[in-house]
Amino acid sequence: MESSSQQYEALIRSAARRLTGYQRRSFLAEVTATLCDGNSRRAERRFGWGRETVATGLHETRQGIRCLENFAARGRQRWEEKHPRLAADIRAIVEPHTQADPELKSERRYTNLSSKEVHKALKKRGYTGKDLPSERTLRDVLNRMNYRLKRVLKAKPLRKTKDTDAIFANVAAVREEVEDHPEALEISVDTKAKVHEGDYSRGGQSRTDSDGQTPKGWDHDPPPKRKWTPLGILVLATGALTLFFGERETSDFWVDALMRWWQLVRGQCQHVRRLVIYLDNGPKNAGTRTQFLKRMIAFADWSGLEIRLVYYPPYHSKYNPIERCWGSLEKKWGGTLLNGLKVILEQARRMTWKGLHPVVKRLHGDYPDGVRLTKKEMKPYEARLERSTTLPKYDITIKPRTAEERAN
Repeated sequence: MESSSQQYEALIRSAARRLTGYQRRSFLAEVTATLCDGNSRRAERRFGWGRETVATGLHETRQGIRCLENFAARGRQRWEEKHPRLAADIRAIVEPHTQADPELKSERRYTNLSSKEVHKALKKRGYTGKDLPSERTLRDVLNRMNYRLKRVLKAKPLRKTKDTDAIFANVAAVREEVEDHPEALEISVDTKAKVHEGDYSRGGQSRTDSDGQTPKGWDHDPPPKRKWTPLGILVLATGALTLFFGERETSDFWVDALMRWWQLVRGQCQHVRRLVIYLDNGPKNAGTRTQFLKRMIAFADWSGLEIRLVYYPPYHSKYNPIERCWGSLEKKWGGTLLNGLKVILEQARRMTWKGLHPVVKRLHGDYPDGVRLTKKEMKPYEARLERSTTLPKYDITIKPRTAEERAN
């Protein structure tokens, strides 16, 4: 019987350890009233429970009133609570380097200051010894004060220049002017961010069956052996998309891609005499980029097309229609390990836009960067450019040389 009694008592102690707060006090009070005649000291000697806790449970049971717990007050006091002046100084240091949640979904604020930088700033304010927390502790303090390190999102309001509205109005006017023109063809051209060749996971997902092996990428991102730049040419009227991949983005790469594209489509576009190209204001294709303009003049003479370069405003490249295609391309190859050019091209051919698969080509060539013309060298080419009187950098027309001009 003595052994059996010890087992019951051990079981009761085990049950008490699994309870917390009001439930534990109620259980202790019930056991004390039943087995110890309601005596808290006897319960302490028999089961090892604190008599003050037992007494509180008995009081709650008799009166029907529950005492509220304050578990948060237990333990060591936090640094920012123990040193309110320190918390105020941290806010004074961090606040000028913070921004609100870009999506306004929480009150959290983001700072680009690390705990090490804040630690140094506190030292300059005179904190030393025990009054100065370690960098690791300071990191926790910053997190508790709602200052988090986080990647800055592209949610900043668009920056406008004085010509932004006029440039948008010009784009709309050109679209309306050439929309039904029988000899005009509108295309949108731009490049996507460079693609790293290798076993990069890139955050994608791959569908596999129950017995399939999940593709495994690198556990880190080493420098890529090769990078590929996709350049897209979108025909606005039909939605036909052509993608060219090259190892380096330059002005020559842009124009070579346009020339290769025209070779592919001119058999279907024999009626076209005017080519309207919508562009963003990128560094390789800007209306002031000398090498780009020189090559576009050569493209006009070679193709016999009148070319009109129509630019979207600075900081507003997302309005260029070709930009909408890149999301479909990213979804298509998001779950694939792009560890070779063949894989990159094949995955790009699988995407669809407006129900059509794109034409995908690799553009061969060595494209050195930094090729520019001096003002003197550019002078004869500038004479060929018909710039808009109101927006000279954002609307440029290039007419091809006639047969007589080429003969002379």
